[in-house]
Amino acid sequence: MSNIIQAQDLILSYKEDEFIIKKCNLEVKQNDFVFITGKSGSGKSTFIKSLYGEIKVRSGNLNVCGFDLSDISNSQLNLLRKHIGVIFQDYKLINEWSVEKNVMLPLIIAGYSSQICKQQASKLLKHVKLLHKSQKFPLELSGGEQQRVAMARALAHNPLLILADEPTGNLDDYSSEVIWNLLKSVRQHIGSTIFVATHRIPSTLGIDYKHYFLDDGVFHEVS
Repeated sequence: MSNIIQAQDLILSYKEDEFIIKKCNLEVKQNDFVFITGKSGSGKSTFIKSLYGEIKVRSGNLNVCGFDLSDISNSQLNLLRKHIGVIFQDYKLINEWSVEKNVMLPLIIAGYSSQICKQQASKLLKHVKLLHKSQKFPLELSGGEQQRVAMARALAHNPLLILADEPTGNLDDYSSEVIWNLLKSVRQHIGSTIFVATHRIPSTLGIDYKHYFLDDGVFHEVS
């Protein structure tokens, strides 16, 4: 699959006469690392949500991981989401569940056995250097640790596409660097495409990436 995301004349809105995204055209290929930046309220989160079907296409075309989101059934949407991992700024962990069980969530939903769920959770928690906290609960962790758990959860089903909405927005410099390094590692070792909405691209990233600036609902590619 060459294009993981393809948008053509895409329009997104919450109200019929109030467009958030206006005629978006972009292509994201497999293994790309992509940033969208823009001021608060520019539509970054809205666009991220459209990529996993949280917001419906108003008009135009949007294809993600081979699925046409401008006309998609609920069953197809569930299939699409099996190819996507999402990392949120506010983590969205289940506070009543252990760290291990939070990471297992996508696999539990997919119907994997308890043994496979535990094996994959252990492997991923080791990867994000939190295996020793597998039986802790989210509120016992720092913000940076919670985001690393959220990242392990997003990786649990080996997604084709990782969507990250301000993944370091609430973190200190050290924790932010850990997250960026993990995302780079995932891209290199798993081959996932990484798509990040952020206010600021880190200056020490050290890789090639695509950059789109979102201004008044219009995407501008930054060379």
